[in-house]
Amino acid sequence: MTPVVTEYRRHRLRCAGCGVTTCGALPAGVGGQDGPRLRAACALLTGAFRLSKAKAARLLGDLFGVPLTAGHVCATEAAVGERLQPVVDDLLTAARQRPANIDETGMGRGRWRRAMVTAVATVYRIVRGRTRDEFTKLVGPEYGRVVTSDRHALYMHLPDWRHQLCWAHLRRDFQAMIDRANGGSAAGAELLALSGELFGLWKRVRDGTLTRGRFAGKMHAGRDFRARVRAALGRGVAGGCAKTAGTCRALLGREVSLYVFAFRDGVEPTNNAAERAVRHGVLWRKQSHGPKSAAGAAYLANIWSVVETCRQHGRNVWEYLTACVEAADHGRRLPDLLPAQTQAT
Repeated sequence: MTPVVTEYRRHRLRCAGCGVTTCGALPAGVGGQDGPRLRAACALLTGAFRLSKAKAARLLGDLFGVPLTAGHVCATEAAVGERLQPVVDDLLTAARQRPANIDETGMGRGRWRRAMVTAVATVYRIVRGRTRDEFTKLVGPEYGRVVTSDRHALYMHLPDWRHQLCWAHLRRDFQAMIDRANGGSAAGAELLALSGELFGLWKRVRDGTLTRGRFAGKMHAGRDFRARVRAALGRGVAGGCAKTAGTCRALLGREVSLYVFAFRDGVEPTNNAAERAVRHGVLWRKQSHGPKSAAGAAYLANIWSVVETCRQHGRNVWEYLTACVEAADHGRRLPDLLPAQTQAT
């Protein structure tokens, strides 16, 4: 593959009388030496494929014969990230109308990467601090949907009926009870078996062999399954292990949050979607040790949001980024990423 190079010659004249110099204007949409596809490729390589700026420049040179420098790639990705802001704002608006899986991971230099994963969009933010205030800024102060998360204290202010505790995390807690090999181990084994039973039933809901209504009926308060879980938690409290007792006591206090997914459409029993969403950031941090500036953090959050949402909707990321850059060059509205019915909702 070879680059297509278009040369524009701008006629320049200087008035002999007044000394004013005039110059021909560039065509609409031309404002630099790189075209939309090349700029989109720079953003894709550094944002989605975790290449350093220097490696991205070398790869583009090797593949396409385009001489670039690391500094050039840095300037390009910053400009692309800024132009994607209206798209990311739309994604956040749509995400705030759906139940969300939320997780965070450290990005180094005091920054945290937050991921909000919904059925229609995935949105990232890189912020200072792992605080409730930053959580509220992400979901919005009026957010009234269900949040699925781990048991971090950051989320414990949510009402029980709006907070689904992740059963995958709970299975790790139950296994830890077993591994302690003390008075709480029997309760841990019982709880682990019950969680396996729950996932077995949920798998049947997913494959259509069990209706959601019948599944919800099994999860109602007073029914056999919940009664067995409550009894096992009670035995954990009385088992003689302080750590196991503390975990079981906390779960008894948040019992409603164990079963929200059974009664709310669009809510899953695990936070796996958000954990997968932050994994890319973990690998990126190990390579680069975190963004060096606020501008770099903003770029990463925007490009990651667009890339992951493109994947959700089966969109070609490079083609979409190219269309965004080209539209911005010509002053046009950026192309929609969300389906029309999603925007209407």
